[in-house]
Amino acid sequence: MNCTVDTEAEETSKPSGRTLALTVCSAAIGGTFQYGYNISIINAPTSYIQVFINDTYMERWGIGLDTPQVTLVWTLVVSAFSLGGWIGALLAGPLSVRFGRKKSLLLNNSFLFVSTAFVLTCRVAKLFEMLIFARFLVGINAGVSMNIQPMYFGESAPKHLRGAVAFSSAVFTAFGIFLGQVVGLTELLGTEPLWPYLLASNALPGLIQLLTLPWFPESPRYLLIDRGDREASVRALGRLRGGVAPVLEIEEMLQEQQQQNSSALDSGSAASAMTPWTLFKNRNLRSQLRTVMAASSAMMLCGNDSFYFYATYIFLGAGIPPEKVQYVTIGTGASELTAAILSNLLIERVGRRSLLVGGYCLMSCWTVVFTVALTLQSRGVAGMPYLSMACVFSYILSFGLGPAGVTGILPAEIFDQGARPAAYMVAGSCMWISLLLVGMLFPFIVNSLGDFCFLPFLGVCLVSAVFFGLTLPETKGKTLGEITAEFDRKNGVRKERQEMQVDESIKEHYQLGNACSFTTLTQDPDPHPDHKIGD
Repeated sequence: MNCTVDTEAEETSKPSGRTLALTVCSAAIGGTFQYGYNISIINAPTSYIQVFINDTYMERWGIGLDTPQVTLVWTLVVSAFSLGGWIGALLAGPLSVRFGRKKSLLLNNSFLFVSTAFVLTCRVAKLFEMLIFARFLVGINAGVSMNIQPMYFGESAPKHLRGAVAFSSAVFTAFGIFLGQVVGLTELLGTEPLWPYLLASNALPGLIQLLTLPWFPESPRYLLIDRGDREASVRALGRLRGGVAPVLEIEEMLQEQQQQNSSALDSGSAASAMTPWTLFKNRNLRSQLRTVMAASSAMMLCGNDSFYFYATYIFLGAGIPPEKVQYVTIGTGASELTAAILSNLLIERVGRRSLLVGGYCLMSCWTVVFTVALTLQSRGVAGMPYLSMACVFSYILSFGLGPAGVTGILPAEIFDQGARPAAYMVAGSCMWISLLLVGMLFPFIVNSLGDFCFLPFLGVCLVSAVFFGLTLPETKGKTLGEITAEFDRKNGVRKERQEMQVDESIKEHYQLGNACSFTTLTQDPDPHPDHKIGD
């Protein structure tokens, strides 16, 4: 009998890996990929869009705009994306609770398709305001997907692959940046006649998601804990695990559901998803909330996007011809993509905390070297432009290795099902507000500090490394109850908690395979195939 079960398990292990991997690809291609792609494609047509703004204004009012005025309107176009992202982050929580993780991602494409229509018709209508609104809608799309997609992945993956699967969000973000740089080349869509099609090309990934994602299952945790539909949850979990649902995994979800119901009973309210306000008022979760807010803010305040902005200046200073800079710039996107893939392979071996703290420590070192190189370069010291180039690539590699991916995983791992949507709303708001601040303030920082303009980012990286080193526990291979207890210990919290009790067999089961990564999805995630139930 055991041999039969083992054989069946072996036959279903490959479909299990394929189903989970294809679910990840389908969700990410219209999710975090869009964030990276949309922040990348706006760079190539900058000069063409500024000419369009000036020409449109002149045709409307009979007088052209001054250069500062054109720059101001261009800033509105760029900032609309960040503002939309903030609104999208606030919408993500209610959407994910009301419609579910998968359906929310599908509905999110409506913002994208409307923005495409505005981009393609703005030249005919001769309204640059349509372009601003289009970028605002694209930002909403990115804000929703940046929050819901990691939530969806974290709730669908087995525990020994949870970090690697969730980190794939960062891989697709980096891939989006890289592909956006490639598509923006002058040989492709980065020309004056084609720039509207470049900005509208983001509709294609959205269409791919719309056609493929409906075929894959909803988050099993959402179906069981939020919807209370155990039968649908078992079916979804079975599809993700190869046609059968692991009993131990279902028991762990049921225990979390029971814990959530007990907590709601103690507070005298119905078991439901938290709002950001109730999350802020919950003293038991303040340590976790503080960690997530700090991580999300630091990811944008560390200046990685500013390094992308400064890269063109550095490459020109190194003697690269202006017409060739676009090709070298692709190397920055390739660096982050390489680092994200490497980190995806390492996260279940090294752990989240080590990657996050190590990333910020490396970024601090490269910022110091970069500042010295810029100072010596302005004094004409030979070879400094090449050192500056090396610092740009090294900084982006360090960012992709840790903060870029680990930050998005944290809310899924340290909050329970009821608090998770609100936690992502708060984290997303911090991220997008920080991105907006950096985008608006960095030009003034450059004007004020000159070659020392990256010193504020050095401060952010140093403080982040120390803060997370002291307060963030390792979450690799741990249950929610263990992570919560570790947070209390690290943050000096001495109080009785009603913790989620987990059988020793479950704890041992979920600590197997600590060295797995997203690339090993085709392996059987359950080492005990006889502990499974069918649909």
